[in-house]
Amino acid sequence: MYTQCPECLTIYMVVPEALAQARGSVVCKHCTAVFDALRTLTGDLPVGAQRLVEHESGTAIPELTLPIMRPMAAAETTTRPPVHAAPPPEFARAHRAKHASSGWLWKGGIALLLPLLLIQLAWAERRELLQNPTSRAWLERGCRFLRCTLPLAHDAEALVLLSRDVRPHPSVPSALIISATLRNDADVAQAFPTVEITLTDLDEQRIAMRRFKPAEYLGDARTLSSGLAAHGSTALVFEVADPGKNAVAYEFKFL
Repeated sequence: MYTQCPECLTIYMVVPEALAQARGSVVCKHCTAVFDALRTLTGDLPVGAQRLVEHESGTAIPELTLPIMRPMAAAETTTRPPVHAAPPPEFARAHRAKHASSGWLWKGGIALLLPLLLIQLAWAERRELLQNPTSRAWLERGCRFLRCTLPLAHDAEALVLLSRDVRPHPSVPSALIISATLRNDADVAQAFPTVEITLTDLDEQRIAMRRFKPAEYLGDARTLSSGLAAHGSTALVFEVADPGKNAVAYEFKFL
């Protein structure tokens, strides 16, 4: 028996078992269209035919009047081997396999790309995540599991200079001692900042400037690694060369 796809007009040979599985619905292997094969079903293929004739659907249900056989009794059927359903046509199996494989590819791609996206977002917002107490607590738990160490937060705007003082060095000639008290107003511990000290004259012209890294003004490695505690304060001491009597003002900046 033969039927024709209404979309691409491909003519196929079909068997009744394949039509019975989906009540006449089949899938075209060429264009993947799903169509009713019964509409153009014919027993003979006309020579040179380009389009098969479509059967009109009648409103009345036909009555079957010529019986050929009836099922045997239950006792008789128990001795017969089970009848297995005919396998689906090859083009239908290929169509389902194609859709199943593509679905797994999409799911696998999403599962792979989602962690990468989260890592990129975390890296882009790493400063805010490290300075936020809630997110930092979760990151510290993860680091304890992975046996890693989080870097200290760094927010110069949360550092407040409480006091400062400049005086001659008591034991080194032509040198000054600059002391300051620093407070961390952030809710998490912070890394000690790089301190920039600028000395100016009466016209606010810079005479001397130097930047001190944390290792240069902190002698305790443990204090340096633990950072300045949240809402804690500490005293800083700097030794600098005396730029002369014209240096009458000084400025602190935290980097």
